Amino acid sequence: MIVLLSPETWPFGAALAAVVGLTVIEGAGLLFAQSPSHGLDSLLPDMPEGLERALGWLYLGKVPVLVLLILFLAGFSVSGYAVQALAGTLFGSLLPWWLASLPAALAGLSCVRALGGLLARVLPDHETTAVSEQSLVGRTGMVTQGIARSGVAAQTKVRDANGGLHYVLVEPEIATETFAEGDSVLLVRKAGARFYGIRNPHPELL
Repeated sequence: MIVLLSPETWPFGAALAAVVGLTVIEGAGLLFAQSPSHGLDSLLPDMPEGLERALGWLYLGKVPVLVLLILFLAGFSVSGYAVQALAGTLFGSLLPWWLASLPAALAGLSCVRALGGLLARVLPDHETTAVSEQSLVGRTGMVTQGIARSGVAAQTKVRDANGGLHYVLVEPEIATETFAEGDSVLLVRKAGARFYGIRNPHPELL
């Protein structure tokens, strides 16, 4: 109890509170078919290709950013408390919060790496390889989550030439258009992590 309430553990308590809050928000969003994690992904700017590759080991683009954040905060919080509990047992006092945060942050990244990899295998793909994604241009898809408008992308499911299912973020190519859930769209180009599309002129062919 002393460890939980000590000033030296405040970052870990704050991280734990954030995990609970973000999990509740995500759960509430799913009840209304509006996942905040996918909404957040659609608002993020496209990363430079080099940075995207460098951060690929954290499964950015393959697992929603909000989920990765929850994993990091959970690992950081649990590890931080464990470090301070061990320090209290060995030395009779707790470490300064900033010192305990260093190994806790590494543990949080390890948690993202380990559990993010598992989630990337079971969650629908938001991104695959650059070659396979580029091949989706010219394919038609259906908006499955969110409302796409100028500057805001929505999750869209698209099948590739081999029948594989992809979940990608699509924004209207025409600024005045909007796509709602269930709308059929034709992908016309890809820029960064997003696709741009127009309303499918032949929705019966989807």
